[in-house]
Amino acid sequence: MLKVKFTVAIQKEENWYVAKCIENSVASQGKTIEEALDNLREALELYYENEKPEIEEKPLFITTLEVAI
Repeated sequence: MLKVKFTVAIQKEENWYVAKCIENSVASQGKTIEEALDNLREALELYYENEKPEIEEKPLFITTLEVAI
């Protein structure tokens, strides 16, 4: 079994937490952060069920940006 680390962004939307994988845009949700992550883990396992992910080490920079609108 291959273990791969993915980068995940979690955002609260109303009564749900939405967890989204940065590398492939797979997303899931849950009532708690832990539930959202568990559901995303399951979604990623299903997403890669029949294919091996392409693993490429790239530097990843995540930040916030304030914009006046």
